[in-house]
Amino acid sequence: MIKVSVMYPSGDDATFDMDYYKTKHMEIVDRTIKPAKWDIESGINGPYIAVGNLYFESMEAMQAGMGSAGEALADVPNFTNAESAVQVSEIVNS
Repeated sequence: MIKVSVMYPSGDDATFDMDYYKTKHMEIVDRTIKPAKWDIESGINGPYIAVGNLYFESMEAMQAGMGSAGEALADVPNFTNAESAVQVSEIVNS
């Protein structure tokens, strides 16, 4: 399984609308990128305000999904001004 983590850094000027992210943005992600599953982490203490994790059955499924990410990427300014970092990982144990 492939996991794509989109991490939104915290900072004095960083804003993040978690309600919008949970309800509207993730609906766009689910509909267009089509991950097998997804989850959201809300940062309590650490370098990130939030982390969105997308899970795909294979690298090919992830690549196909990310090829359809245009609408989701265009939606980012609607919930944050933070510049995200992205980590692609292979799940080796669950």
